[in-house]
Amino acid sequence: MAEIERNELSKNAMGGTELMATALAEKLDPELADKFQIICSRVRDIDENKIPVLWLHDLPNDPESQHLADKESRERFAKFVFVSNWQMNEYIHTYGLNWDDCCVIQNAIEPIELKEKPKDGIVRLIYHSTPHRGLELLVPSFEYLAEKHENIELDVYSSFNLYGWAERDKPYEDLFDRCNQHPKIHYHGTQPNDVIREALKKADIFAYPNIWPETSCLCAIEALNAGCLMLAPNYAALPETATSWGITYQWSPNHNKHANIFTSILDNMIKTLSESKEDAEHMIFQQKLFYDNYYSWNVRIKEWDQLLKNILWERNEL
Repeated sequence: MAEIERNELSKNAMGGTELMATALAEKLDPELADKFQIICSRVRDIDENKIPVLWLHDLPNDPESQHLADKESRERFAKFVFVSNWQMNEYIHTYGLNWDDCCVIQNAIEPIELKEKPKDGIVRLIYHSTPHRGLELLVPSFEYLAEKHENIELDVYSSFNLYGWAERDKPYEDLFDRCNQHPKIHYHGTQPNDVIREALKKADIFAYPNIWPETSCLCAIEALNAGCLMLAPNYAALPETATSWGITYQWSPNHNKHANIFTSILDNMIKTLSESKEDAEHMIFQQKLFYDNYYSWNVRIKEWDQLLKNILWERNEL
């Protein structure tokens, strides 16, 4: 198995970067992996016996990226790999990176089995990201809609324990309490990825009023692959990740305005699904086919292998 460096990431972390690093380490061609040091976001020691590649998952304003303002630091790396074009452009404009030194390799997942959604009249919503990404908008929106629709439920899988940062949950404890006290909200905290994947098979809508700029969104990829409809704003890399399959709306920095837009559209989606889930099945099937291919590790690992071969060829080492 290839060694992908995840410097100072918690051994107990289960976030998107950790899932991606683990999968790449398992799938990368061992002969290529032995020649490269692939570093996820946080740079510490550079192995002089390997070719360093910096695989960036964070935003350019992250403290761990500040070293890229130094030309000598930038020149240590053979390539900068980004998880979206939006993210790459942000880094290029922030640090003046050379376009030729950059490339985008999108995230990927193992496909999730598509199962028929329950037809018991319940419209199931799901949120499976950390709380700072929009849960504070979703909970009051759901509380309002639950007064209008008796047939909706919300599953919330959200906690900073995902990264081993339990102390960061403290500002959200009141929000978690609201979830626990609502009869139609089921709060699950942090759960392993296989539990999330099973929950997505039953969910109808990935409800994501996002307020944090995503460099990519593994939650969206998983939800869309599992046959969920997605409602999210056109913020940061979300439209690129959704590739027109999700239902997106104009993002607003004003939380009240944002919540009102989100709630109005979600209300209509609930009404439509309450009348007939069958009407969405054809679109979901096409969506599933797209995500099985475009975001599959079977496709993505070939891109990684080709990238590393190209680097060797440019260095006359292939």
